[in-house]
Amino acid sequence: MALAQTEYRFPCAQCGASLRFAPGQARLSCEYCGHEQPIPQMDDETRVTELQSLDYHEAVANLLPEAQIEEVRLSHCDTCGAQLEFEPNVHSSECPFCASPVVTDTGANRHIKPQAILPFRLSEADAQARMAAWLKGLWFAPSTLAKYARSTGRLSGLYVPYWAFDVATRTRYSGQRGTYYYVTTGSGKNARRERRTRWSSASGRVERQFLDLLVMAATSLPRASIRRLEPWTMADLQPYSPDYLSGFRAEAYTVDLPDGFEIAKQRMDEQIRADIRRDIGGDEQRISSVNTNYSDERFKHLLLPIWMAAYRYRGKSYRFIVNGQTGRVQGERPWSWGKIALAVLAGLVFLAMAFYIAEIGGY
Repeated sequence: MALAQTEYRFPCAQCGASLRFAPGQARLSCEYCGHEQPIPQMDDETRVTELQSLDYHEAVANLLPEAQIEEVRLSHCDTCGAQLEFEPNVHSSECPFCASPVVTDTGANRHIKPQAILPFRLSEADAQARMAAWLKGLWFAPSTLAKYARSTGRLSGLYVPYWAFDVATRTRYSGQRGTYYYVTTGSGKNARRERRTRWSSASGRVERQFLDLLVMAATSLPRASIRRLEPWTMADLQPYSPDYLSGFRAEAYTVDLPDGFEIAKQRMDEQIRADIRRDIGGDEQRISSVNTNYSDERFKHLLLPIWMAAYRYRGKSYRFIVNGQTGRVQGERPWSWGKIALAVLAGLVFLAMAFYIAEIGGY
């Protein structure tokens, strides 16, 4: 059975304009007349119930309750692959991830509904200041980028989809423990102390409970860059409410739940191997085999806030991302090869002058 799409509108009670979520505050505000409207808050008991995770295997088998499923109208960017949710009256726009033109697709897509959201804490002005400071600190950047840092246009406020996994792991391993010892070789003046390693077999079991292990559920941004935006303060999670999206865009997930879980396994393996090395002990460790069992797999679909700008230089798109909660900045940067060439030339001139002065001083 197809679900009906729900349209949310937040008209100002005083002037009728659209209200916008005010970052850092639990309210909607009107940028035209200043009217404010509080966002209803849940009591602690209801909040805990709403933020409960869902069964992973039920979701993969399409057995989630219909209340956890929604249909959204999305626009697909052919350049970077992003899928964005637009207001119903928007028919074309620019992709905030790569600055390419986007024409909306009015078809509906069936998705797992977001369960929780981290509301924006940083205002656009604060995010611009953080990004401008980061851009100005880049060496050998094109002059146009410095100009962009001084007079950048509006940033795009986006909610990015994430899977947050809760998983219990039990891992059996085998490997070797390396213990250092020292011997003296040679004699007399040629004597020297050398470090050597004695290896012995090691095996055992480690266990770990992963909670809220985050995996970005989209491919529109480099995964390495988005990880460097961490950490996020998960204690600020709020049950999903469309109020927090008012005035912002939301990206739909393009990494399905099973694919997201495979990425989560890679992140879990990093931590499990660190646990194994601590369990083996000694001065060095070798890991021969790792056999991990996963159980109690659960998940949440989250929306996390970023401010973003896309800058085009010589036909290529560069993205700058600001964590909308903490203000941490990451991005791709262009290089000005002209500036690099001038710096190299200046260095060569300096060395030539230093050599000339040294030669004169030798006479």
